[in-house]
Amino acid sequence: MKKVKLFNLKGEEIKEVKLNEEVFGITPNDKVLYDAIILAQASLRQGTHSTKNRSEVRGGGRKPWRQKGTGHARQGSIRAVQWVGGGRYGTPVPRDYSKKQNRKERRLALRSALSHKVEDGEVMVMEELVFGTPKTKEMISLLKTLKIEDKKILIVVDSFDENVILSSRNLQNVALISSDEVNVLDLVNSDIMLITEKALKQIEEGLK
Repeated sequence: MKKVKLFNLKGEEIKEVKLNEEVFGITPNDKVLYDAIILAQASLRQGTHSTKNRSEVRGGGRKPWRQKGTGHARQGSIRAVQWVGGGRYGTPVPRDYSKKQNRKERRLALRSALSHKVEDGEVMVMEELVFGTPKTKEMISLLKTLKIEDKKILIVVDSFDENVILSSRNLQNVALISSDEVNVLDLVNSDIMLITEKALKQIEEGLK
């Protein structure tokens, strides 16, 4: 049975929490996990890059000079690719970068990422995460107490507390999401997942 330590807001260890083996204790499927990471990264690309080819640029309707007798190389249009202001060849056009992955694979990838986190000792559970005042120093103090202030931290909560949001938003190494927003890309990009006990139960209910 997989277990992780449960901490309070003072950084004190209260007890150990048992994890659902079906969610946090599977043998990770790295191939499916890799596919899910590529899918997530691809979905961030807008695909709006665009350039004009010679048929789309303005001008160049007539031949710039006659074919022979001028001493110049023969040219058919001033909008060919070799001319300044001409069209472009082989450059990007708008496209859709999105990929597809079926639902079972997406869930397996998420369970694989969570299992890797537990296996590597990168999961910490908080009894609750509520601050009395909206101050960044409140969050910094907690992270220092837990000795993770120099890590990339993904905080997962069951519900958003305004003071927690305001206390964490100025910290570049901290990302705050709710339990229903947990995703593969955020998990693999973080060093530590700091999760509330209620959020942990919600994830287990959603993925078991």
